[in-house]
This record gives sequence, C-alpha cells and structure tokens, in this order.
Amino acid sequence: MPTILIEGYKFRFYAQDPDEPPHMHVLRGEDDAKEWLYPVELECAYGYNSREVNRILDLTRQHQDELLEAWYGYFGR
Repeated sequence: MPTILIEGYKFRFYAQDPDEPPHMHVLRGEDDAKEWLYPVELECAYGYNSREVNRILDLTRQHQDELLEAWYGYFGR
C-alpha cells in the first residue's frame, strides 16, 4: 500500500480502491480519516479532533498534486 509521510501523518491508499474517486486514508497512531483528493473534502474521521482534521485538510491542499500523482501513478489513470 503506497504511503506518503507528511508531517507525521501517513497518507495512504489501498490496492482495492481503484473503483473509487481519488482519495487518501490519513493515519496517525490509532486515528484514521478518509478524504477525497479532488475536490479536497473529508469523507470521515475517527479519533481526530476538529483542529487535527483542519490540519489534515490543509496539508492535503498543499500536497494535492503530489498525492494525485501517486494515486494516478499507481492505478495508471
């Protein structure tokens, strides 16, 4: 499973995800969030407080091109 580490957060997607729109699972410790990459939008979050969710969304916007490149590079679209 491809993983990109950004400021202590693991941005990851899974091989079984190609039929969904581009997205990332964001993990840190036991906390997990799923977010869409285009447009950047939170799908769900478990364990993160609102401040952390906002930070994750900000990081995603800052690294959106890199994250989309990883997604499309892996799935070949």
